[in-house]
Amino acid sequence: MKKILSLFVLALLATSTFAAEKHLSALFGYSAFYIPSSNQPYVETYLDFRAWSLNFVKTSDDQYRATVEVTIVVRSGDSVVYLNKRDLLSPSTASQEATNFTFMDLHRFSLPNGIYDLQLTLRDKASSDMPFVYNDKLVVFFENQKTTMSNLQLMSSATPTTTENMLSRNGYDMVPYIDDFIPASVTKLHPYFEIYNLDREVGNKEYTVNLSIEKKETRRRIPGFRHSIVRKQANANVPIYTTLDIEKLPSGNYNLVAEVMGDDSQVLLRRELSFMRSNPNVEVDYNATEEDVALSFASHLTDKEQLNFYIDALYPISTDQEIAIGKNVINDSSLSAKQSYFYFFWHRRSPIDPEGEWTDYRSRLDYVTKYFTYPKTPGYRTDRGRVYLQYGPPDHVRDEKNFVGARHMGSAELNKNENNTFFTAEQDRTQGIVHYLPYQLWRYNQLPNDYDNRVFLFWDQFRSGYYKLLNSNARGEVRTPQWERDLSQKQLDEDVVGQVGEQFERGY
Repeated sequence: MKKILSLFVLALLATSTFAAEKHLSALFGYSAFYIPSSNQPYVETYLDFRAWSLNFVKTSDDQYRATVEVTIVVRSGDSVVYLNKRDLLSPSTASQEATNFTFMDLHRFSLPNGIYDLQLTLRDKASSDMPFVYNDKLVVFFENQKTTMSNLQLMSSATPTTTENMLSRNGYDMVPYIDDFIPASVTKLHPYFEIYNLDREVGNKEYTVNLSIEKKETRRRIPGFRHSIVRKQANANVPIYTTLDIEKLPSGNYNLVAEVMGDDSQVLLRRELSFMRSNPNVEVDYNATEEDVALSFASHLTDKEQLNFYIDALYPISTDQEIAIGKNVINDSSLSAKQSYFYFFWHRRSPIDPEGEWTDYRSRLDYVTKYFTYPKTPGYRTDRGRVYLQYGPPDHVRDEKNFVGARHMGSAELNKNENNTFFTAEQDRTQGIVHYLPYQLWRYNQLPNDYDNRVFLFWDQFRSGYYKLLNSNARGEVRTPQWERDLSQKQLDEDVVGQVGEQFERGY
């Protein structure tokens, strides 16, 4: 797994005419690769130093040079499995001021499969600063008999190798691009990765490598940023180096995605690499025209009743104003008015990919229609349907039809009598047994603009199969005092927390 880290942000500027001590600044990253012929994984580490952040001293040849002590320690538990300590010399300069450049270090070492603790220590040997220490997890895992894939690594350039050096790979000198920040001046991505043992998976059959860009927050593909490579025959080690044009990619957080697909279009392997794009020269067009609507997915929705259904089903994610406008559009007999409203609704939410946004929502709508529809009530108008559409699938569901718990917090032993048998139903009320109405507990690990572990509790008050939201700790949702007393049909006393109350607090 590749990590990007700014080791030290240059925060102290010289304010006098005297030479001031500088503070080390660098970027660090790493990737894991594999040699199938020898079943040997290995790791590459990358360091990109800002020369101006180092202290240059005069050498015997009247030049100036900085020296950084680099120490890499890899541990498995309490055991050191790899240690490398070396002095890294910068290029020479004619003066201490001629340091407006960067220089790179690439280091390779072998490691068996495993999960390790990596520690990097950097020390400017001409500085009195304390060494900088960075710790991270390092995962190395490649299977000898199965198709696997290296990490994705962006490259700044690739030129034919004339003399073997630390940057040489597969006949080219490849300069890694270590930063995860892609400025507007960079108009092309040059990803590199390797696929191992693909011949075992596809043999002599054709396979395809697809590269695409997806929005990091939504994981939806961005149209227009895709590149496919079709090859006829696989090998034990397939290197992939290609180019993806991002000149028109707007500012935002993205994932670069690489997928290997067999001739049956099944995804065999997938890797992704996160990056942040700054591109103020490209603005997202938030304004759409009638022509845009006519050419969009909305123009293919020509059934008025179906469109009315879709528009009404937007209410869980609509503002109050949109709900009011949507009602008027449903009552409007014009097909074009319905199409326009529907398109603009999704265009406001995703100017780059409104159809993708709608497609994702429609898959949720299909689910709630199938599972939450009740006679005379469409699934999206039920409480469970509304929550599912608004927040997505829950991370955990507890579904109880006939839950029996102790009256007070405690173990099930409270429900046994002196003969070590469970109480009869007639004894329940006097002995502390609580029968709860059917309920479902939904937990979301994270919700937008809210705290972690938000819980929704739905109950089937009349045992009819129709669940309503009884209580939630999510922001802006229903909060019912003494809700557990209602769920227990008043069997619990006021302010007593029962076992379902404990479940609610835990989220399961």
